[in-house]
Amino acid sequence: MLRDAGGLTQLGKKAKIPKTPETAILETFKNANPETVYVVRLSAPEFTTMCPITGQPDFATIVVDYVPADLLVESKSLKLFLGSFRNHGAFHEDCTVYIHNRLKEAMSPKFIRVTGIWNARGGIAIDVMVESGIMPPSCTLLPMGKTDYRGGRE
Repeated sequence: MLRDAGGLTQLGKKAKIPKTPETAILETFKNANPETVYVVRLSAPEFTTMCPITGQPDFATIVVDYVPADLLVESKSLKLFLGSFRNHGAFHEDCTVYIHNRLKEAMSPKFIRVTGIWNARGGIAIDVMVESGIMPPSCTLLPMGKTDYRGGRE
């Protein structure tokens, strides 16, 4: 069944990656099942940003887990938002916290956790996790151990 997504401007249309994360638009749509408590996981295994000091690229897998209330984030707008970091200089911690804050503001979920699993640079891997809200007792988060579970590799 097709549903009216009401007001989405990027889905199904040609859209450019925004120049900066601040100008990116995170679009949301109504949760068709607000009475059901469930967890949504969105994984972006090809996240790229730049070191604000050296200009060198930094790579991460960004994992977003949230329990929606009335709104869900539209995945194409999330993809464009994350893509806007490609030429943006910021530290790993700042990127992860900024993504969390923007998603929290856009959706007002019951619970949200954003995890940045950053590739090692200089021999040190920095993983960042930020969460807010309360995880409902009836929900369980998927384990973080394997983030490439779609590839069929062990």
